[in-house]
Amino acid sequence: MVTLAEGGHHNSLNPAVTGGSALAVLLLLLWITTRFNRDR
Repeated sequence: MVTLAEGGHHNSLNPAVTGGSALAVLLLLLWITTRFNRDR
């Protein structure tokens, strides 16, 4: 993830895997946010 953030372009990396992992991270952050804001 760090190499992707720093602009490391790997042609062998599957775009579907990259998009899927990015989506999973966003969903994880959303889930954590909803857990901490349960009182609202």
